[in-house]
Amino acid sequence: MAPIHVDETAGSDTTGNGTADQPYQTLGFAVFNSSGTDTFLTRKDPNGTYEEPTQSSLKKAKKTAEGIEKKKKKQEELAAREAKEQGEAREKREKLLEESKKIVLTEDPDLPKAVKAKINRLDDLRTKRVRVSGWVHRLRDQKGIIFLVVRDGTGYLQTVLSGNVAATYEALTLTLESTVEVVGILQAVPEGKQAPGGHELIVDYWKVLGAAPGAEDAFTNRLNEKSDPSIQADLRHLVLRGETASSVLRLRAHLLSAFRESYARYNLTEVTPPCLVQTQVEGGATLFKFDYYGQPAYLTQSSQLYLETVLPSLGDVFCVQESFRAENSHTRRHLSEFTHLEAELAFLTFDDLMDHIENIICTTVDILLANPTSAALIKQLNPSFEAPARPFMKISYVEAIAWLNEHNIQRPEEDAEGNVIKDEQGQVKMGPHKVGDDIAEAAERQMTDIIGKPVFLHGFPAELKSFYMKKIPGTGYTESCDLLMPNVGEIVGGSMRIADLAELSAAYKREGIDPEPYYWFTDQRKYGTCEHGGYGLGVEVKLFTRHRVTL
Repeated sequence: MAPIHVDETAGSDTTGNGTADQPYQTLGFAVFNSSGTDTFLTRKDPNGTYEEPTQSSLKKAKKTAEGIEKKKKKQEELAAREAKEQGEAREKREKLLEESKKIVLTEDPDLPKAVKAKINRLDDLRTKRVRVSGWVHRLRDQKGIIFLVVRDGTGYLQTVLSGNVAATYEALTLTLESTVEVVGILQAVPEGKQAPGGHELIVDYWKVLGAAPGAEDAFTNRLNEKSDPSIQADLRHLVLRGETASSVLRLRAHLLSAFRESYARYNLTEVTPPCLVQTQVEGGATLFKFDYYGQPAYLTQSSQLYLETVLPSLGDVFCVQESFRAENSHTRRHLSEFTHLEAELAFLTFDDLMDHIENIICTTVDILLANPTSAALIKQLNPSFEAPARPFMKISYVEAIAWLNEHNIQRPEEDAEGNVIKDEQGQVKMGPHKVGDDIAEAAERQMTDIIGKPVFLHGFPAELKSFYMKKIPGTGYTESCDLLMPNVGEIVGGSMRIADLAELSAAYKREGIDPEPYYWFTDQRKYGTCEHGGYGLGVEVKLFTRHRVTL
Protein backbone atom coordinates (compact mmCIF):
# COMPACT_ATOMS: atom_id res chain seq x y z
CA MET A 1 0.00 0.00 0.00
CA ALA A 2 1.37 3.46 -0.93
CA PRO A 3 2.39 5.68 1.97
CA ILE A 4 0.43 8.84 2.84
CA HIS A 5 2.39 12.02 2.06
CA VAL A 6 2.48 15.20 4.18
CA ASP A 7 4.05 18.52 3.09
CA GLU A 8 3.91 21.00 5.97
CA THR A 9 4.32 23.99 3.64
CA ALA A 10 2.74 23.23 0.28
CA GLY A 11 0.24 20.57 1.33
CA SER A 12 -3.46 21.09 2.05
CA ASP A 13 -5.82 19.40 4.48
CA THR A 14 -8.71 20.77 2.43
CA THR A 15 -7.82 19.79 -1.14
CA GLY A 16 -5.04 17.25 -0.60
CA ASN A 17 -5.53 13.48 -0.92
CA GLY A 18 -2.28 12.19 0.57
CA THR A 19 -0.47 11.41 -2.68
CA ALA A 20 2.97 12.75 -3.50
CA ASP A 21 1.38 15.19 -5.96
CA GLN A 22 -1.37 16.33 -3.55
CA PRO A 23 -0.06 15.85 -0.03
CA TYR A 24 -1.82 16.76 3.22
CA GLN A 25 -0.47 19.64 5.28
CA THR A 26 -0.56 18.10 8.77
CA LEU A 27 0.35 14.65 10.02
CA GLY A 28 -2.61 14.70 12.42
CA PHE A 29 -5.10 15.07 9.57
CA ALA A 30 -3.27 12.37 7.60
CA VAL A 31 -3.61 9.94 10.55
CA PHE A 32 -7.29 10.88 10.89
CA ASN A 33 -7.88 9.89 7.25
CA SER A 34 -5.76 6.71 7.39
CA SER A 35 -6.97 3.12 7.71
CA GLY A 36 -4.82 2.42 10.76
CA THR A 37 -2.25 0.33 8.86
CA ASP A 38 -0.95 3.07 6.54
CA THR A 39 2.57 4.39 6.62
CA PHE A 40 3.48 8.08 6.39
CA LEU A 41 6.12 10.24 4.75
CA THR A 42 6.59 13.89 5.72
CA ARG A 43 8.69 16.86 4.65
CA LYS A 44 9.03 20.47 5.78
CA ASP A 45 8.71 22.07 2.33
CA PRO A 46 8.65 21.16 -1.41
CA ASN A 47 12.46 21.47 -1.61
CA GLY A 48 13.04 18.78 1.03
CA THR A 49 12.80 15.01 0.77
CA TYR A 50 10.04 12.85 2.19
CA GLU A 51 11.05 10.94 5.34
CA GLU A 52 9.28 8.73 7.85
CA PRO A 53 8.00 10.70 10.86
CA THR A 54 9.57 10.20 14.28
CA GLN A 55 7.73 8.17 16.88
CA SER A 56 7.11 11.27 19.00
CA SER A 57 5.60 13.22 16.10
CA LEU A 58 3.49 10.19 15.14
CA LYS A 59 2.26 9.89 18.73
CA LYS A 60 1.34 13.59 18.76
CA ALA A 61 -0.43 13.21 15.42
CA LYS A 62 -2.57 10.36 16.76
CA LYS A 63 -3.79 12.61 19.59
CA THR A 64 -4.62 15.27 17.05
CA ALA A 65 -6.54 12.72 15.00
CA GLU A 66 -8.51 11.70 18.09
CA GLY A 67 -9.42 15.36 18.65
CA ILE A 68 -10.58 15.70 15.06
CA GLU A 69 -12.69 12.55 15.44
CA LYS A 70 -14.35 13.89 18.62
CA LYS A 71 -15.02 17.22 16.94
CA LYS A 72 -16.55 15.45 13.96
CA LYS A 73 -18.86 13.41 16.19
CA LYS A 74 -19.96 16.56 18.05
CA GLN A 75 -20.71 18.26 14.77
CA GLU A 76 -22.70 15.26 13.58
CA GLU A 77 -24.65 15.17 16.86
CA LEU A 78 -25.31 18.91 16.65
CA ALA A 79 -26.45 18.62 13.03
CA ALA A 80 -28.76 15.75 13.94
CA ARG A 81 -30.20 17.71 16.86
CA GLU A 82 -30.70 20.80 14.71
CA ALA A 83 -32.35 18.72 12.00
CA LYS A 84 -34.66 17.20 14.61
CA GLU A 85 -35.49 20.61 16.06
CA GLN A 86 -36.10 22.04 12.61
CA GLY A 87 -38.31 19.11 11.78
CA GLU A 88 -40.26 19.54 15.01
CA ALA A 89 -40.53 23.31 14.39
CA ARG A 90 -41.68 22.67 10.84
CA GLU A 91 -44.23 20.15 12.06
CA LYS A 92 -45.40 22.57 14.75
CA ARG A 93 -45.60 25.36 12.17
CA GLU A 94 -47.61 23.20 9.78
CA LYS A 95 -49.97 22.21 12.58
CA LEU A 96 -50.32 25.85 13.62
CA LEU A 97 -51.10 26.86 10.04
CA GLU A 98 -53.73 24.13 9.75
CA GLU A 99 -55.34 25.28 12.99
CA SER A 100 -55.19 28.90 11.87
CA LYS A 101 -57.32 28.13 8.82
CA LYS A 102 -60.22 27.45 11.18
CA ILE A 103 -60.12 31.05 12.46
CA VAL A 104 -62.23 33.34 10.34
CA LEU A 105 -62.30 37.03 11.18
CA THR A 106 -65.47 39.03 10.73
CA GLU A 107 -65.96 42.68 11.48
CA ASP A 108 -68.16 43.16 14.56
CA PRO A 109 -71.24 45.17 13.48
CA ASP A 110 -71.85 46.23 17.09
CA LEU A 111 -68.61 48.21 17.22
CA PRO A 112 -68.64 51.90 16.28
CA LYS A 113 -68.44 52.52 12.55
CA ALA A 114 -64.79 53.02 11.53
CA VAL A 115 -63.76 56.30 9.94
CA LYS A 116 -61.84 55.75 6.71
CA ALA A 117 -58.74 57.95 6.71
CA LYS A 118 -55.30 58.51 5.28
CA ILE A 119 -52.43 58.13 7.72
CA ASN A 120 -51.46 61.80 7.61
CA ARG A 121 -54.98 62.73 8.74
CA LEU A 122 -55.12 60.57 11.87
CA ASP A 123 -54.08 63.10 14.53
CA ASP A 124 -57.65 64.26 15.14
CA LEU A 125 -59.00 60.70 15.25
CA ARG A 126 -57.25 59.40 18.37
CA THR A 127 -59.51 57.29 20.64
CA LYS A 128 -61.77 56.68 17.63
CA ARG A 129 -62.18 53.58 15.48
CA VAL A 130 -60.53 54.09 12.10
CA ARG A 131 -59.99 52.18 8.85
CA VAL A 132 -56.66 52.47 7.03
CA SER A 133 -55.36 50.75 3.90
CA GLY A 134 -51.74 50.48 2.81
CA TRP A 135 -48.64 48.38 2.26
CA VAL A 136 -46.86 46.34 4.94
CA HIS A 137 -43.66 48.34 5.41
CA ARG A 138 -42.32 46.47 8.44
CA LEU A 139 -43.38 43.22 10.08
CA ARG A 140 -42.42 41.81 13.48
CA ASP A 141 -43.90 38.82 15.36
CA GLN A 142 -43.22 38.95 19.08
CA LYS A 143 -44.56 35.99 21.05
CA GLY A 144 -47.89 35.89 19.26
CA ILE A 145 -48.29 39.66 19.00
CA ILE A 146 -47.73 40.99 15.49
CA PHE A 147 -46.52 44.55 14.98
CA LEU A 148 -47.08 45.97 11.50
CA VAL A 149 -45.92 49.32 10.18
CA VAL A 150 -48.33 50.19 7.38
CA ARG A 151 -47.44 52.70 4.66
CA ASP A 152 -50.06 54.43 2.51
CA GLY A 153 -47.95 57.07 0.76
CA THR A 154 -48.94 59.84 3.16
CA GLY A 155 -47.17 58.41 6.20
CA TYR A 156 -46.49 55.38 8.39
CA LEU A 157 -48.76 53.79 11.01
CA GLN A 158 -47.82 51.22 13.64
CA THR A 159 -50.53 48.61 14.14
CA VAL A 160 -50.82 45.91 16.79
CA LEU A 161 -52.46 42.52 16.14
CA SER A 162 -53.07 40.17 19.06
CA GLY A 163 -55.28 37.24 20.05
CA ASN A 164 -57.34 35.73 17.24
CA VAL A 165 -56.58 38.78 15.09
CA ALA A 166 -52.94 37.63 15.01
CA ALA A 167 -53.72 33.90 14.79
CA THR A 168 -55.35 33.70 11.35
CA TYR A 169 -53.71 31.98 8.41
CA GLU A 170 -53.32 35.36 6.72
CA ALA A 171 -51.54 36.76 9.79
CA LEU A 172 -49.12 33.84 10.07
CA THR A 173 -48.23 33.96 6.37
CA LEU A 174 -48.20 37.74 5.92
CA THR A 175 -45.28 39.15 3.91
CA LEU A 176 -43.66 42.54 3.45
CA GLU A 177 -45.21 44.78 0.78
CA SER A 178 -48.55 42.99 0.91
CA THR A 179 -51.49 45.41 0.87
CA VAL A 180 -53.82 45.29 3.85
CA GLU A 181 -56.85 46.99 5.35
CA VAL A 182 -56.64 47.42 9.12
CA VAL A 183 -59.45 48.55 11.43
CA GLY A 184 -59.29 49.39 15.09
CA ILE A 185 -58.99 51.99 17.85
CA LEU A 186 -56.30 54.62 17.38
CA GLN A 187 -54.55 55.46 20.62
CA ALA A 188 -51.48 57.34 21.75
CA VAL A 189 -48.43 55.15 22.38
CA PRO A 190 -47.62 54.47 26.04
CA GLU A 191 -45.23 56.86 27.73
CA GLY A 192 -41.62 56.02 26.92
CA LYS A 193 -42.57 54.24 23.69
CA GLN A 194 -42.18 55.57 20.16
CA ALA A 195 -44.17 55.12 16.97
CA PRO A 196 -44.69 57.17 13.79
CA GLY A 197 -47.08 60.01 14.58
CA GLY A 198 -46.99 59.18 18.29
CA HIS A 199 -49.92 56.76 18.05
CA GLU A 200 -50.73 53.17 17.13
CA LEU A 201 -53.75 51.22 15.92
CA ILE A 202 -55.07 48.42 18.12
CA VAL A 203 -56.56 46.20 15.42
CA ASP A 204 -59.88 44.41 15.89
CA TYR A 205 -60.38 43.49 12.24
CA TRP A 206 -58.14 43.34 9.19
CA LYS A 207 -57.77 41.64 5.84
CA VAL A 208 -55.21 41.13 3.10
CA LEU A 209 -56.05 43.01 -0.07
CA GLY A 210 -53.10 41.83 -2.15
CA ALA A 211 -50.58 39.27 -0.91
CA ALA A 212 -46.92 39.76 -1.88
CA PRO A 213 -44.84 36.63 -2.52
CA GLY A 214 -42.57 35.08 0.07
CA ALA A 215 -39.71 32.56 -0.05
CA GLU A 216 -37.23 33.10 -2.90
CA ASP A 217 -39.33 35.83 -4.52
CA ALA A 218 -39.82 37.76 -1.28
CA PHE A 219 -39.29 41.52 -1.50
CA THR A 220 -36.16 41.49 0.68
CA ASN A 221 -34.62 38.72 -1.42
CA ARG A 222 -34.99 40.83 -4.55
CA LEU A 223 -33.92 44.11 -2.98
CA ASN A 224 -32.17 45.14 0.22
CA GLU A 225 -29.58 47.60 1.53
CA LYS A 226 -26.70 45.46 0.27
CA SER A 227 -28.05 45.10 -3.28
CA ASP A 228 -25.61 45.99 -6.05
CA PRO A 229 -26.24 49.43 -7.65
CA SER A 230 -26.98 47.74 -10.98
CA ILE A 231 -29.73 45.71 -9.31
CA GLN A 232 -31.08 48.83 -7.63
CA ALA A 233 -31.20 50.54 -11.03
CA ASP A 234 -33.11 47.64 -12.60
CA LEU A 235 -35.50 47.56 -9.63
CA ARG A 236 -35.90 51.32 -9.37
CA HIS A 237 -39.67 50.87 -9.21
CA LEU A 238 -39.17 48.97 -5.95
CA VAL A 239 -36.41 51.23 -4.61
CA LEU A 240 -38.92 54.10 -4.67
CA ARG A 241 -40.84 52.33 -1.87
CA GLY A 242 -37.93 52.93 0.50
CA GLU A 243 -38.00 55.71 3.09
CA THR A 244 -35.14 57.74 1.59
CA ALA A 245 -36.29 57.58 -2.02
CA SER A 246 -39.91 58.36 -1.13
CA SER A 247 -38.78 61.26 1.08
CA VAL A 248 -36.81 62.68 -1.84
CA LEU A 249 -39.91 62.47 -4.03
CA ARG A 250 -41.99 64.24 -1.39
CA LEU A 251 -39.40 66.97 -0.91
CA ARG A 252 -39.19 67.41 -4.67
CA ALA A 253 -42.95 68.02 -4.77
CA HIS A 254 -42.66 70.59 -1.98
CA LEU A 255 -39.73 72.19 -3.80
CA LEU A 256 -41.74 72.69 -6.99
CA SER A 257 -44.63 74.10 -4.99
CA ALA A 258 -42.30 76.50 -3.17
CA PHE A 259 -40.72 77.68 -6.42
CA ARG A 260 -44.17 78.37 -7.87
CA GLU A 261 -45.12 80.33 -4.76
CA SER A 262 -41.90 82.35 -5.03
CA TYR A 263 -42.55 83.17 -8.67
CA ALA A 264 -46.09 84.24 -7.81
CA ARG A 265 -44.69 86.65 -5.22
CA TYR A 266 -42.43 88.17 -7.87
CA ASN A 267 -45.23 88.31 -10.47
CA LEU A 268 -43.90 85.76 -12.97
CA THR A 269 -46.42 83.88 -15.11
CA GLU A 270 -46.05 80.14 -15.70
CA VAL A 271 -46.18 78.90 -19.30
CA THR A 272 -45.89 75.44 -20.83
CA PRO A 273 -43.44 75.36 -23.77
CA PRO A 274 -43.28 72.48 -26.27
CA CYS A 275 -40.81 69.61 -25.92
CA LEU A 276 -40.66 68.92 -29.68
CA VAL A 277 -38.68 71.67 -31.44
CA GLN A 278 -36.77 72.35 -34.65
CA THR A 279 -33.95 74.49 -33.24
CA GLN A 280 -30.96 73.94 -30.98
CA VAL A 281 -30.21 75.96 -27.86
CA GLU A 282 -27.10 74.50 -26.25
CA GLY A 283 -25.17 73.11 -29.25
CA GLY A 284 -25.87 70.46 -31.84
CA ALA A 285 -23.72 67.74 -30.26
CA THR A 286 -26.25 67.10 -27.48
CA LEU A 287 -29.43 67.03 -29.56
CA PHE A 288 -31.82 64.07 -29.57
CA LYS A 289 -32.86 64.08 -33.23
CA PHE A 290 -35.92 62.33 -34.69
CA ASP A 291 -38.13 62.40 -37.77
CA TYR A 292 -41.24 64.58 -37.39
CA TYR A 293 -43.52 63.59 -40.26
CA GLY A 294 -40.69 63.92 -42.77
CA GLN A 295 -39.02 66.94 -41.14
CA PRO A 296 -36.02 66.95 -38.79
CA ALA A 297 -36.94 67.74 -35.19
CA TYR A 298 -35.39 67.49 -31.74
CA LEU A 299 -36.25 66.97 -28.12
CA THR A 300 -35.73 70.38 -26.57
CA GLN A 301 -32.46 71.15 -24.78
CA SER A 302 -34.02 74.17 -23.11
CA SER A 303 -37.26 76.17 -23.26
CA GLN A 304 -35.41 79.48 -23.09
CA LEU A 305 -35.96 80.56 -26.69
CA TYR A 306 -39.70 79.90 -26.44
CA LEU A 307 -39.91 81.81 -23.15
CA GLU A 308 -38.32 84.82 -24.84
CA THR A 309 -41.15 84.85 -27.40
CA VAL A 310 -43.84 85.31 -24.73
CA LEU A 311 -42.11 88.18 -22.90
CA PRO A 312 -43.92 90.80 -25.03
CA SER A 313 -47.32 89.29 -24.26
CA LEU A 314 -47.00 88.04 -20.67
CA GLY A 315 -44.06 89.93 -19.21
CA ASP A 316 -41.75 87.98 -16.88
CA VAL A 317 -42.35 84.25 -17.23
CA PHE A 318 -41.15 80.86 -16.02
CA CYS A 319 -41.71 77.20 -16.86
CA VAL A 320 -41.23 73.76 -15.33
CA GLN A 321 -40.54 71.54 -18.31
CA GLU A 322 -38.51 68.48 -19.29
CA SER A 323 -35.24 69.12 -21.14
CA PHE A 324 -33.10 66.55 -22.94
CA ARG A 325 -29.35 66.32 -23.55
CA ALA A 326 -27.82 63.54 -25.65
CA GLU A 327 -24.78 63.14 -23.40
CA ASN A 328 -23.75 59.53 -22.86
CA SER A 329 -22.21 60.35 -19.53
CA HIS A 330 -22.25 58.70 -16.13
CA THR A 331 -21.17 61.79 -14.20
CA ARG A 332 -23.38 63.37 -11.55
CA ARG A 333 -23.62 66.57 -13.60
CA HIS A 334 -25.09 65.17 -16.79
CA LEU A 335 -28.54 63.74 -17.34
CA SER A 336 -30.21 62.70 -20.56
CA GLU A 337 -33.55 63.96 -19.23
CA PHE A 338 -34.28 66.31 -16.39
CA THR A 339 -36.97 68.66 -15.11
CA HIS A 340 -35.80 72.12 -16.09
CA LEU A 341 -37.00 75.19 -14.23
CA GLU A 342 -36.35 78.26 -16.39
CA ALA A 343 -37.29 81.92 -16.26
CA GLU A 344 -37.00 84.93 -18.57
CA LEU A 345 -37.34 88.56 -17.48
CA ALA A 346 -37.60 91.78 -19.48
CA PHE A 347 -36.30 95.33 -18.94
CA LEU A 348 -33.54 94.59 -16.45
CA THR A 349 -29.77 94.79 -16.05
CA PHE A 350 -27.28 92.02 -15.36
CA ASP A 351 -27.11 93.06 -11.69
CA ASP A 352 -30.92 92.97 -11.56
CA LEU A 353 -30.85 89.43 -12.93
CA MET A 354 -28.40 88.19 -10.27
CA ASP A 355 -30.44 89.92 -7.54
CA HIS A 356 -33.58 88.21 -8.85
CA ILE A 357 -31.92 84.77 -8.83
CA GLU A 358 -30.76 85.35 -5.24
CA ASN A 359 -34.26 86.43 -4.21
CA ILE A 360 -35.93 83.39 -5.81
CA ILE A 361 -33.49 80.90 -4.24
CA CYS A 362 -33.69 82.42 -0.77
CA THR A 363 -37.46 82.91 -0.85
CA THR A 364 -37.94 79.31 -1.93
CA VAL A 365 -35.72 78.03 0.88
CA ASP A 366 -37.56 80.21 3.40
CA ILE A 367 -40.91 78.79 2.23
CA LEU A 368 -39.64 75.22 2.58
CA LEU A 369 -38.22 75.80 6.07
CA ALA A 370 -41.41 77.55 7.20
CA ASN A 371 -43.49 74.52 6.24
CA PRO A 372 -43.26 71.90 9.04
CA THR A 373 -43.63 69.00 6.60
CA SER A 374 -40.95 70.06 4.12
CA ALA A 375 -38.70 71.29 6.93
CA ALA A 376 -38.88 67.82 8.52
CA LEU A 377 -37.98 66.19 5.21
CA ILE A 378 -34.95 68.46 4.84
CA LYS A 379 -33.91 67.64 8.40
CA GLN A 380 -34.25 63.93 7.63
CA LEU A 381 -32.28 64.04 4.38
CA ASN A 382 -29.66 66.58 5.45
CA PRO A 383 -29.56 67.25 9.22
CA SER A 384 -26.83 69.89 8.84
CA PHE A 385 -28.63 71.98 6.21
CA GLU A 386 -28.72 75.73 6.78
CA ALA A 387 -30.36 78.41 4.67
CA PRO A 388 -27.83 80.19 2.43
CA ALA A 389 -26.47 83.40 3.90
CA ARG A 390 -27.14 86.67 2.06
CA PRO A 391 -25.88 88.62 0.21
CA PHE A 392 -24.31 86.17 -2.23
CA MET A 393 -20.67 86.80 -3.11
CA LYS A 394 -19.74 87.79 -6.69
CA ILE A 395 -16.48 86.73 -8.36
CA SER A 396 -15.65 87.36 -12.01
CA TYR A 397 -14.27 84.60 -14.21
CA VAL A 398 -10.87 86.35 -14.45
CA GLU A 399 -10.77 86.80 -10.64
CA ALA A 400 -11.63 83.11 -10.21
CA ILE A 401 -8.71 82.05 -12.45
CA ALA A 402 -6.35 84.12 -10.31
CA TRP A 403 -7.92 82.76 -7.08
CA LEU A 404 -7.51 79.15 -8.19
CA ASN A 405 -3.84 79.70 -9.03
CA GLU A 406 -3.20 81.53 -5.74
CA HIS A 407 -4.64 78.52 -3.90
CA ASN A 408 -2.72 76.01 -6.06
CA ILE A 409 -5.88 74.37 -7.39
CA GLN A 410 -4.73 72.94 -10.72
CA ARG A 411 -6.40 71.60 -13.84
CA PRO A 412 -5.59 68.64 -16.17
CA GLU A 413 -3.38 69.79 -19.03
CA GLU A 414 -4.75 69.28 -22.55
CA ASP A 415 -3.30 69.18 -26.07
CA ALA A 416 -4.52 71.29 -28.99
CA GLU A 417 -7.39 68.84 -29.63
CA GLY A 418 -8.56 69.02 -26.01
CA ASN A 419 -7.25 65.59 -25.02
CA VAL A 420 -5.89 65.14 -21.50
CA ILE A 421 -2.09 64.83 -21.42
CA LYS A 422 -0.51 62.04 -19.36
CA ASP A 423 3.09 61.61 -18.19
CA GLU A 424 5.35 58.59 -18.73
CA GLN A 425 3.75 56.80 -15.77
CA GLY A 426 0.28 57.30 -17.23
CA GLN A 427 -0.69 59.92 -14.66
CA VAL A 428 -2.67 62.98 -15.74
CA LYS A 429 -0.44 66.05 -15.93
CA MET A 430 -1.77 68.95 -13.87
CA GLY A 431 -1.04 72.60 -14.41
CA PRO A 432 -2.21 76.11 -13.50
CA HIS A 433 -5.42 77.63 -14.79
CA LYS A 434 -5.25 80.28 -17.46
CA VAL A 435 -7.73 82.72 -18.93
CA GLY A 436 -9.69 80.93 -21.63
CA ASP A 437 -9.93 77.63 -19.72
CA ASP A 438 -13.32 76.15 -19.00
CA ILE A 439 -13.16 75.86 -15.20
CA ALA A 440 -13.90 72.25 -14.26
CA GLU A 441 -16.59 71.27 -11.77
CA ALA A 442 -14.03 69.94 -9.29
CA ALA A 443 -12.16 73.25 -9.24
CA GLU A 444 -15.40 75.23 -8.90
CA ARG A 445 -16.45 73.09 -5.96
CA GLN A 446 -13.06 73.37 -4.24
CA MET A 447 -13.17 77.14 -4.55
CA THR A 448 -16.76 77.41 -3.31
CA ASP A 449 -16.17 75.02 -0.41
CA ILE A 450 -13.13 77.02 0.73
CA ILE A 451 -14.99 80.33 0.45
CA GLY A 452 -17.88 78.73 2.34
CA LYS A 453 -20.74 80.88 1.03
CA PRO A 454 -22.89 81.14 -2.11
CA VAL A 455 -20.95 82.58 -5.05
CA PHE A 456 -22.03 84.11 -8.35
CA LEU A 457 -19.22 83.24 -10.79
CA HIS A 458 -19.78 85.64 -13.68
CA GLY A 459 -18.32 87.11 -16.87
CA PHE A 460 -17.34 83.96 -18.77
CA PRO A 461 -15.50 84.17 -22.14
CA ALA A 462 -17.89 84.23 -25.12
CA GLU A 463 -16.25 81.19 -26.72
CA LEU A 464 -17.21 79.08 -23.69
CA LYS A 465 -20.87 80.09 -23.74
CA SER A 466 -23.93 79.74 -25.98
CA PHE A 467 -24.52 81.97 -29.01
CA TYR A 468 -27.43 83.91 -27.48
CA MET A 469 -25.52 85.38 -24.50
CA LYS A 470 -24.90 89.11 -24.47
CA LYS A 471 -21.29 90.30 -24.51
CA ILE A 472 -19.94 92.87 -22.10
CA PRO A 473 -19.39 95.86 -24.42
CA GLY A 474 -15.82 96.16 -25.69
CA THR A 475 -14.71 92.79 -24.28
CA GLY A 476 -14.68 89.12 -25.19
CA TYR A 477 -16.63 88.24 -22.06
CA THR A 478 -20.36 87.70 -21.54
CA GLU A 479 -22.92 88.91 -19.05
CA SER A 480 -23.36 85.36 -17.77
CA CYS A 481 -23.28 83.73 -14.34
CA ASP A 482 -23.30 80.44 -12.50
CA LEU A 483 -24.58 80.29 -8.93
CA LEU A 484 -22.34 77.99 -6.88
CA MET A 485 -23.27 76.60 -3.46
CA PRO A 486 -20.77 75.21 -0.88
CA ASN A 487 -20.68 71.39 -0.78
CA VAL A 488 -22.99 71.29 -3.81
CA GLY A 489 -21.52 73.15 -6.78
CA GLU A 490 -23.43 74.84 -9.57
CA ILE A 491 -27.21 75.05 -9.10
CA VAL A 492 -28.17 77.87 -11.50
CA GLY A 493 -26.83 79.09 -14.85
CA GLY A 494 -28.03 82.36 -16.37
CA SER A 495 -27.19 85.30 -18.59
CA MET A 496 -28.42 88.42 -20.28
CA ARG A 497 -29.59 87.65 -23.81
CA ILE A 498 -28.48 89.41 -26.98
CA ALA A 499 -30.97 92.24 -27.57
CA ASP A 500 -29.40 93.79 -30.69
CA LEU A 501 -30.45 92.35 -34.06
CA ALA A 502 -27.05 92.88 -35.70
CA GLU A 503 -25.23 91.26 -32.78
CA LEU A 504 -27.57 88.24 -32.92
CA SER A 505 -26.97 87.88 -36.69
CA ALA A 506 -23.22 87.95 -36.06
CA ALA A 507 -23.62 85.27 -33.40
CA TYR A 508 -25.49 83.02 -35.83
CA LYS A 509 -22.64 83.42 -38.31
CA ARG A 510 -19.90 82.89 -35.72
CA GLU A 511 -21.43 79.61 -34.56
CA GLY A 512 -22.28 78.40 -38.07
CA ILE A 513 -26.02 78.40 -37.33
CA ASP A 514 -28.51 78.73 -40.18
CA PRO A 515 -30.74 81.67 -39.11
CA GLU A 516 -33.70 80.55 -41.22
CA PRO A 517 -35.21 78.11 -38.63
CA TYR A 518 -34.74 80.84 -36.01
CA TYR A 519 -36.80 83.48 -37.85
CA TRP A 520 -39.31 83.63 -34.99
CA PHE A 521 -36.50 84.11 -32.46
CA THR A 522 -34.93 86.83 -34.60
CA ASP A 523 -38.30 88.60 -34.83
CA GLN A 524 -38.14 89.29 -31.11
CA ARG A 525 -35.30 91.72 -31.83
CA LYS A 526 -36.97 93.05 -34.96
CA TYR A 527 -40.35 93.96 -33.47
CA GLY A 528 -39.46 95.94 -30.35
CA THR A 529 -36.33 94.60 -28.66
CA CYS A 530 -35.41 95.15 -25.00
CA GLU A 531 -32.72 94.24 -22.51
CA HIS A 532 -33.70 90.87 -21.08
CA GLY A 533 -32.17 87.87 -19.37
CA GLY A 534 -32.94 84.53 -17.85
CA TYR A 535 -31.65 81.39 -16.21
CA GLY A 536 -32.26 77.70 -15.67
CA LEU A 537 -31.78 75.10 -12.96
CA GLY A 538 -32.31 71.37 -12.75
CA VAL A 539 -35.15 70.57 -10.37
CA GLU A 540 -33.35 68.24 -8.02
CA VAL A 541 -33.06 68.24 -4.28
CA LYS A 542 -29.27 68.24 -4.30
CA LEU A 543 -29.27 71.41 -2.19
CA PHE A 544 -31.19 69.70 0.61
CA THR A 545 -29.69 66.19 0.67
CA ARG A 546 -26.42 64.79 1.91
CA HIS A 547 -25.91 63.09 -1.44
CA ARG A 548 -27.15 64.25 -4.81
CA VAL A 549 -30.18 62.17 -5.73
CA THR A 550 -31.46 62.01 -9.28
CA LEU A 551 -35.03 60.91 -9.90
